[in-house]
Amino acid sequence: MTSMFHNKSIMITGGTGSFGKKYTETLLKYHQPKKIIIFSRDELKQFEMQQQYNDECMRYFIGDVRDKERLNRAMRGVDYVIHAAAMKQVPAAEYNPMECVKTNIDGAENVIDAALNNDVKKVIALSTDKAANPINLYGATKLASDKIFVAANNISGGHSTIFSVVRYGNVVGSRGSVLPYFQKLIDQGTDHLPITHNEMTRFWISLEQGVNFVLKNFERMFGGEIFVPKIPSIRIPDLATAVDANMPQKEIGIRPGEKLHEIMCPADDSYHTYEYDDHFVIAPTIIFSSRSNDFTINAIGERGKPVEHGFEYNSKDNPDFMTIEQIKAFNDKACL
Repeated sequence: MTSMFHNKSIMITGGTGSFGKKYTETLLKYHQPKKIIIFSRDELKQFEMQQQYNDECMRYFIGDVRDKERLNRAMRGVDYVIHAAAMKQVPAAEYNPMECVKTNIDGAENVIDAALNNDVKKVIALSTDKAANPINLYGATKLASDKIFVAANNISGGHSTIFSVVRYGNVVGSRGSVLPYFQKLIDQGTDHLPITHNEMTRFWISLEQGVNFVLKNFERMFGGEIFVPKIPSIRIPDLATAVDANMPQKEIGIRPGEKLHEIMCPADDSYHTYEYDDHFVIAPTIIFSSRSNDFTINAIGERGKPVEHGFEYNSKDNPDFMTIEQIKAFNDKACL
């Protein structure tokens, strides 16, 4: 069966990040794209990525999602867009709020406009569990971005472009995440591992799982959905134990804008949330003028069922919790 990405042009905003690199690796390995465009603003990271991914189909564009004109030019002839660019460090966003707004909200609008101007077929924006009932600015800007991408399906007019969102939790081993931070401290000879709170939980997903979920949702999407994978939770003290069972742990307190537990499907959204075998879909609250709002069956024929009213998918009450041994095995595999 021919891949939907065969001989197609794919653009990844923020493409030099952990997700972009893994997505590129997967496209090159299992699909035969016509072009992969890496759009990002850091020339050093692009140079380093070019050393690893220099296939004939690769293109590297220096640009910022804040720059609508540059996005417009980079998206010419593009079939599919993955919008991964974001300012996502929680404390940095708290201290530099307008910079976060410019990238995460204004940037989302620019990506949508450029996609419509260039008749891109499908766009998937990457979200975060922090966008569900947000308490920090990063989460609030990503919630706004999610809403903008969902509503974009109503403003597309005569264009065939459709937009969806993928939301998931902490990515194992990604740049800036807790696992490499713990490992760095150990390598530097620390005498303890800092734990923000002994009861803290997080959703846990590998880069490979995240990439494959996004790839699959390009096939599933009608446009307007927020896709949420079913993934396990971990307890942060268990993660530290899995990294080094003999290392003392010290509770240091929750950082600015940080939650004790994360949510991916809020209870307030339960009346329009659907459960599928391996994921949830949060359907739009707005009515689409050009098509049905029925999301009980997706574009590849998978069938979902409405969740119970009041249902919430959060990292504390998740029925799937990893043991310390499972965390260790999962991390070892994910970081290969």
